[in-house]
Amino acid sequence: MKKFLLVTLILFISVSSSFAESRVTLAELTGTVGVQMEEFVRNVISESGSRNDALIIFQLDTPGGLVEAMRGIVQSILASQVPVAVWIPSGGRAASAGAFIVQAAHVAAMSQGTNIGAAHPVTASGEDVKGNMDKKVVNDLKAQMRSVVQLRNRNQIIAEQMIEESISLTASEAIREGVIDVIAGDVSSLIKAVAGRRVKIGSAFRHINFDESIKVSRAEMSFSEKIIQFVSSPEIAYLLLSGGMMAIFFEVITPGGFMLGTAGGVMLLLGAIGLKMLPFNWAGILLIIAGIVVMAIDIIAGTMGVLTLLGLPVFCLGGIFLFRAPGGELLSISLSFIAGVAIALGICFVFIAFLIVKGFKQKVTTGRAGMLGLEVKIISGSQVMCHGEIWQAKFESELAPGESGIVKGIDGMTLIVGK
Repeated sequence: MKKFLLVTLILFISVSSSFAESRVTLAELTGTVGVQMEEFVRNVISESGSRNDALIIFQLDTPGGLVEAMRGIVQSILASQVPVAVWIPSGGRAASAGAFIVQAAHVAAMSQGTNIGAAHPVTASGEDVKGNMDKKVVNDLKAQMRSVVQLRNRNQIIAEQMIEESISLTASEAIREGVIDVIAGDVSSLIKAVAGRRVKIGSAFRHINFDESIKVSRAEMSFSEKIIQFVSSPEIAYLLLSGGMMAIFFEVITPGGFMLGTAGGVMLLLGAIGLKMLPFNWAGILLIIAGIVVMAIDIIAGTMGVLTLLGLPVFCLGGIFLFRAPGGELLSISLSFIAGVAIALGICFVFIAFLIVKGFKQKVTTGRAGMLGLEVKIISGSQVMCHGEIWQAKFESELAPGESGIVKGIDGMTLIVGK
């Protein structure tokens, strides 16, 4: 009886283990490589390891990101006890920091119509770094790339050229040069291509074993994590900061409402969260503020666009320099996006400024001040007809009943009427 129970227990454990391994976790990594993405990758790998998953697939599409966040993601992948495949889906890219993440994977995969590379560090102006700083940063990144490429037995020369020469490869070029392992158009094709592959987990080799009916489970960021990941994009953070500043400025010069001020405050708050996740320098913030101040003077001085044309370039420079700080050498910023946002906001600034100035110049038509200059009809020596109403009146000059006059002033509830 005891032997029967022991055999049953062993069979149950074996069946349970095989069931636990019959699962693939699919997680999407989109946007800037930053603190939130690093934490998400670490959590996915930890949870998959506790479930003893058969495979983790990270679906990657990124323009680049922070060096430290990239290092953290690479370390998490290297330490994973579950095989990790990093796959670039159709239309995606693994530029800059993304190239390091792909090379760290046990299985590197791409779809047709994608690209990988362009990992050379850049300066505040978006150009390649020069001199001694170039050597230090480039050599450090090359060492990082060599360490993962050698571990995965891929093409070290081409991988280093991604950093030195900022080359970018298509899927066909990458597979031909030995930079990736698999070309797959979708997740099911990738799973079939990965099945049975021999990979190195830690210091030991292991085969990725599962059948075609394996379950694919999707891991997603929570709503709050998605918000943080969204606002940590350099372009979005720039848009939120600049838009928030402008909204608060217009609220100040046109008091009485709360919509602009509230919206501006929320935008600044979200922009500040994005700043916390990104390497920024104060020079960029000061340039953005200076650009807004110059455009604000445009309204006050009434030049109607002349100073705005001077403020817009300063505003753009602020966006370029805003996220150029140590740690952001692999952060790719869309200059066309920043220029487009600056021009769009500048046009809005001029338009709203025009409406405000027009409102200031309009004659008041309501209240006591709105009655000044109105024509009245004399009824008697002390009464006039104004806007269909009879008013008590005082006359600056002699006017006979039936004649017309003009409201020159108001004394309490009495109109001062003159010719």
